[in-house]
Amino acid sequence: MDDIEYLKSCVKSIKDFPKSGILFRDITSVCENPQAFNLICRLMAEKYAGLGITKVVGSESRGFVFGSAVAVLLNSGFVLVRKPGKLPREVYSENYELEYGQNTLEIHKDALTAEDRVLIVDDLLATGGTVEAQIKLIKRSGAEIAGAVFAINLPDIGGSAYIRDKYNISCHSIMDFPGH
Repeated sequence: MDDIEYLKSCVKSIKDFPKSGILFRDITSVCENPQAFNLICRLMAEKYAGLGITKVVGSESRGFVFGSAVAVLLNSGFVLVRKPGKLPREVYSENYELEYGQNTLEIHKDALTAEDRVLIVDDLLATGGTVEAQIKLIKRSGAEIAGAVFAINLPDIGGSAYIRDKYNISCHSIMDFPGH
């Protein structure tokens, strides 16, 4: 079994969560397995090693898990993107659409500068709403976005194509799963 098939075998699929008709890909089962967690974080970082990444950006909450590990592997800083009211310094805010509704994300205004080369890291790419909000927040700082990497992509939903076509940002994923 190759590395990707091994990782896919570690992902649990939950029917009808969070609502009827959805097949939820539960990445927490990968995090619970030390071998799988180490492997997926290394694979996420490998593609961007040597590309001058100065900051990794991850959004609440599973983006923190993968983003901080990837930042350590890339020897870069880690910037938290959070829900409203969670960050203590002055913030930029961005509203966005989710597959199941709306939300807002915030980033510290002073977390990134025009000298930063940023990698966005998250657990899952579906519609692209969360990553689009992060892109808009990062662009306000003037930082360069080197790319985005995800543990799981649901290409049938179209988020990776949307981000590539609208923002010219490459989205790399470790595992692709069909459907929702």
